Amino acid sequence: MAKVGGLRLRGWLLLALVTVVVLAAAGVWNPWPGVWDWVDRSEPISEPDVVWQQRIGGTPKSVTIAGGAVVVEQRTRVEARSLATGLQLWERKADWSAVAGGDRDPVVAVGKLLVKGYELLDPTTGATRRRDDDAVAVWTYRNLLLDARCAEATDCTLSAWDPRGTAPLWTAFLPGVSTGLFADNPGLLGTRRLTTTRVDDGVAGPEAVPPLLGFPVDGRVHVVDTATGRVLQDVEPGRDERLAVVGGRMLRIRAVSQDGACAFTLTAHDPTTGREVWRRTGINLRTADSAGCAQREDPQGARNVLIGVAPNGREAVIDGYDGRLLQVNGEGEKLIAVDDRYALVRTADKRSIVARELGGERTRWTRAAGGRGGGTLTPYAAVLAEEKPNRLIALDPRTGKELVVLRTSANALAVGPAGMVIGEGREIGYVRFGAGGTAPARPSGDGGVPGPGDPGGGIDGGPDGGPGDSGDCGPKRELCPERDDKDG
Repeated sequence: MAKVGGLRLRGWLLLALVTVVVLAAAGVWNPWPGVWDWVDRSEPISEPDVVWQQRIGGTPKSVTIAGGAVVVEQRTRVEARSLATGLQLWERKADWSAVAGGDRDPVVAVGKLLVKGYELLDPTTGATRRRDDDAVAVWTYRNLLLDARCAEATDCTLSAWDPRGTAPLWTAFLPGVSTGLFADNPGLLGTRRLTTTRVDDGVAGPEAVPPLLGFPVDGRVHVVDTATGRVLQDVEPGRDERLAVVGGRMLRIRAVSQDGACAFTLTAHDPTTGREVWRRTGINLRTADSAGCAQREDPQGARNVLIGVAPNGREAVIDGYDGRLLQVNGEGEKLIAVDDRYALVRTADKRSIVARELGGERTRWTRAAGGRGGGTLTPYAAVLAEEKPNRLIALDPRTGKELVVLRTSANALAVGPAGMVIGEGREIGYVRFGAGGTAPARPSGDGGVPGPGDPGGGIDGGPDGGPGDSGDCGPKRELCPERDDKDG
């Protein structure tokens, strides 16, 4: 009887297997993807767990939060996933992609290398909003998109677009474009950010367009007013000079060998008249290497500010518009991040990170931190990456309040208004702010009185919405409520 029962059981199992195969082939019911997902399920990439976690096709080149979507750029394709669920919304073959626009009007520019033209896609649906067949380069900003097209090698046109606009806001003539200016966001003459491990360089997403941009063309620099498209200057650097366009000024950085060291002179010029408006000497902007003082790097900084090292070895943050010292470190302190509003500084004893308001002589908050790891500033959060133990921490940059604390070895890939995307290898996940925390930072309770190591000099306020006048909207008011009269 036992043998007969065993035969019957095997018969029923075989019948069930055949039934499942028939139903799957007919498209009625297919359990295999779910079973495989259960077998292949990944371990959570953080603790506490993320809202969602997905495995993508390859290691991402960039990740950007675009409204209700997460845009993931890979080597030969780009895809978008729902910010709420992580499910794929669309996928396109592309060699490069970049996001333009703000939280309410984002678009995704995609294109192929060595092929003219690009498409602007809706980040939620993947639908094409605008197509261009001639542009060779695209620059994406929070409030503007620029593209360049060339009829001949020495006959190029730069056009500015509202991110969702259908007609250019202005066009400007450029006598050619420099070798290497192609695809998305090729380098212009500005500043380079402080970087850190485990935080992606593009974690903040697109920024507001600067008032002036410097385009390198055949060894010269063409300075373009981004409000009107007017080409203000066509400048050739001197033999010992490097040019940069920062804070609405055209900067000349001169470095010469003197007594076995590099002697620096920094002058800022009005872009309309060419007149010198301020000058500083002895500030090393870290543009030159040690061999012959040849300047091969843009100055460090962000938006409208520069980072330099004084002769006494102390780091300083300089306003690019008027040359003011907005922040001067104490002895042994180290800048780890800066924007137009704040500076994050590691204390000399390497036990704390201090957030200081630029130009305001005020410590906003202090947080205990080890000597390993770093951080960055975004419009929505200050992100710290700590090691041993590995953690990612997002803080309110104004108050130091914890937004989220994750025990993870993953990287911070993108920060948005309500959360951030983290990733490790092919795994990415989204965590909402407010998902977990530990001991908060200590806000400054001194009513603005400088603490030890606070900057000793600085003036409130700043030109053109600069430091000290940003409020909660950002230095260019890019975080204020946006108008509803956008196209689309």
